[in-house]
Amino acid sequence: MDKENFILGFQIDNDKLLDGLIDYHKNNHEYKYKSEQTTHDIETKASTDVNIQFVSNNKFIKEYTNHLIGGLKAYHQKYKHFNPELCIQEGFNIQHYGPGQGYKRWHNERGEYQINQRALVFMTYLNDVPDGGGTEFAYYPELKIKAKKGLSLIWPTDFTHTHRGIVSQHEKWIITGWFNHQGVKETKRTIKENIQAELNAGRLKQT
Repeated sequence: MDKENFILGFQIDNDKLLDGLIDYHKNNHEYKYKSEQTTHDIETKASTDVNIQFVSNNKFIKEYTNHLIGGLKAYHQKYKHFNPELCIQEGFNIQHYGPGQGYKRWHNERGEYQINQRALVFMTYLNDVPDGGGTEFAYYPELKIKAKKGLSLIWPTDFTHTHRGIVSQHEKWIITGWFNHQGVKETKRTIKENIQAELNAGRLKQT
């Protein structure tokens, strides 16, 4: 019997949009942070991230979210019994991984109480990675997805889709976030507030 993986892939063929999202990351300093400044140690996840609010007025963010809505509709068309009443209520991220960096630890997207309203993950590769540098899934070992510019993925957030990044010797850019069940309250603290709280508590050093 074929093994259904419940991972939907679709392509965004728009270099101007994808390059614009990378430029947004490069030019954004207010909401840029290194992953080790939050809850991750550098051996778990090493990246430089920019947090984005869904209500952003940036034209590239708006255009990208339109593609996400289309992807969510396609997911429901493929999996008819899936509840499509979802929305984006958390901030999501543009992430840059330098050579040798990555999200190296197996993880899923529903590991803590404050994120248990997440239903689906979305992710888009913003550049081609010559040696693959994509994503692998613990329970689908035959599936190793290569990072191809514009390739977008949607998959369930639970333990069944435990995953990690494939570390590359080339840089990788992605944009990623979550579709939430409607009614979940927005996170009250911004990334900047979280970082400041860690500084105040002495768990983080100012760089």
